[in-house]
Amino acid sequence: MSAENKNITNEIKFLAKSGIRLKILKELNMQPSSVKELVRKTNITYSSISSNLTKLEKNGHVIKIDNAFHLNSITKIYLKTLMDFKMSIELINEFNDLWDKHNLTPININSLRNITDLKDSKLIEATPIDIYRTHNTIKNHLNQTATIKAIFPYLHPDYPELIENTLKNGGNVDLIINRELLKEILINIDKNLRKESVKNQNLKIFSHKHEINLYLAICDTTMNLGLFKNDGSFDQNRILTSNNLKAIKWADDLFENMKESIS
Repeated sequence: MSAENKNITNEIKFLAKSGIRLKILKELNMQPSSVKELVRKTNITYSSISSNLTKLEKNGHVIKIDNAFHLNSITKIYLKTLMDFKMSIELINEFNDLWDKHNLTPININSLRNITDLKDSKLIEATPIDIYRTHNTIKNHLNQTATIKAIFPYLHPDYPELIENTLKNGGNVDLIINRELLKEILINIDKNLRKESVKNQNLKIFSHKHEINLYLAICDTTMNLGLFKNDGSFDQNRILTSNNLKAIKWADDLFENMKESIS
């Protein structure tokens, strides 16, 4: 590790070591404040606020202007790094059943870096009394959308009809599938509708010569993510779903990255 990187690591450790420091930093990140204002906002004692501000000022993380303390620009970046890391850990723990023993390699590094965009998602799992819960959730989303962007590693018998309905209603469908599924999906969509949709660019199909170990379905207001297990089988029992705009954008970026990799 270079001396510069070691110094950055030590600074982040210094900030993260104290819960009081983090509370002070979060308040100052919102707006400069005096000691009394910080005491009122955090409910931390005056002496604790004062002593920690002294340490922060000594290390160059805050500066005092008139009677208010301000964060410097570098510390704002450190704080964001800490908060993103904390959120990533919370996300991993919350959806551990999805990540653990599953293949994450199809998710590109940039998408992994932005994994916190999925923080408001919901893990849908099949149960003994509702074994089709994941499929029915996706089917409901595909049934109520004007646009579909999807990575299908397999072709469920319901999908051709759902795609047809979207195209009949003037919607757009973009699909990424492997070449083995290409013929199957083409023969199961009405020939005239398919030709007209391709001609008008309402239907775009990108075929991949390799197996696709990722499931993704993006609709107007939802996104659904499914993963393969480490043994190579698709986990049909759980999907991550969200109607959060950040999550949908995250899914769209993942789709576009996959599309670029095969074009």
